[in-house]
Amino acid sequence: MDSKQCCVKLSVQPSRGLLDEKFIVLVQSVPPGLQLTVHALHQCEDGHSWEAFGHYTADASGNVNVSEDPSLGGTYSGVEPMGLLWSLTPIPGSKPGLRMRKMNVQTPMEVTISVYQGHQTEGFMDQVALAGVVVERWYMAPGVRRIPITEDGLTATLFLPPGPGPFPGLLDLWGGEGKLLEYRAALFASHGIASLALDYLTPEITMETGKMVDNKYVEAAYRVLQQHPQVLDSRIAMLGLSLGASVTLKMAAYSQVVKLRCAVCVSGSHVQPVDGFLKELLLFCRENAGKTRYNEENQVMFRELLLPIPTDPSLKVDVGRLQCPLLLVVGEDDQNWPAYESAMDMMERAGNSHLLTVLSYLNAGHLIEPPYTPHAKTSTFNSVESTHSVMALWGGETLAHSRAQEDAWRKTLVFLRENLYATAAENPQCNLTFTELQM
Repeated sequence: MDSKQCCVKLSVQPSRGLLDEKFIVLVQSVPPGLQLTVHALHQCEDGHSWEAFGHYTADASGNVNVSEDPSLGGTYSGVEPMGLLWSLTPIPGSKPGLRMRKMNVQTPMEVTISVYQGHQTEGFMDQVALAGVVVERWYMAPGVRRIPITEDGLTATLFLPPGPGPFPGLLDLWGGEGKLLEYRAALFASHGIASLALDYLTPEITMETGKMVDNKYVEAAYRVLQQHPQVLDSRIAMLGLSLGASVTLKMAAYSQVVKLRCAVCVSGSHVQPVDGFLKELLLFCRENAGKTRYNEENQVMFRELLLPIPTDPSLKVDVGRLQCPLLLVVGEDDQNWPAYESAMDMMERAGNSHLLTVLSYLNAGHLIEPPYTPHAKTSTFNSVESTHSVMALWGGETLAHSRAQEDAWRKTLVFLRENLYATAAENPQCNLTFTELQM
């Protein structure tokens, strides 16, 4: 093969694209029947490296098409067009508990895809690849604008889609670790929705005063979005994951200011004291800390904190008060939060169940993220109230969880478009690809 090494062709199309766009990996000009390993390598901003690989056999024409041909082994198997992304795992020797998250959305996620002779499982850095290509995966499409927001004491970032607008809006909340995480909001903006990523747990005002924010802080963020000249003030949604889902449900049901066109709750629960806000919710969890469970590997499971689902109406959001469509996305193997049990309780007891839609995924865990994000069954977790980290068990099986992320993202975009736009014609960019947005 050495004499023919220069003839091996490797292409990835598109080589630059949005994170949720599929690509086609094609290996050509190798001897028919040759065993090959297609390998992906990514170095995160934190310096840790991740890899994925599949084992293939060239067909009679000397080609391998990762989108059509089955992987015979590696970090994934079978026909998996995007297995080189969703099966990324930390390279051998990495510290435990890593989780891949993009912190600087103004730069791409760079992945080096290479092809090696034989069915390799290790030592890729010590070998010479037959061919290699660097692929860029972006959260921000060309023309998306990133605007830091500090008015009204907020710690937030607004992402505006390309073009003059006006656009529908979305308030985006993450979970219990806090921090200002922008990548999901950036991706929503790349699909035509003005999105405000909000840090509500560790904002600057909390860091300065030591006091948690109340509902007025979230209402201020809503008003910033609502009053922006490029946002349609009557077409705003709210999306929260985990603790962010708790906040989303509370605001949607009880706020006199936040008037949503629709809401999305991912891996969340309606169980929380109706009176109060974050401080009272976290106090409620502390009072139930004795229900925390650990497995044999000392990985922590928090789901029992909210179980059994209370019958006391003062301890759960009255979803019967909701007047907008609500999408609940839950993993049935969520070991962090009783999202599935909460969704079932909401559906059973809500008098307005026609407004509720549940996407429930067997063998999916807690961290249901944008598609092709590597599955984290466990990772280190630092809650805002703890001085030390724990190893959290999020749950889920890699393949099933990855399928759930892809399906949930597609259906979430459909849900948002159906509720935020009167007609598809109002959202000409909703289905554009990264390449089309560059033109």
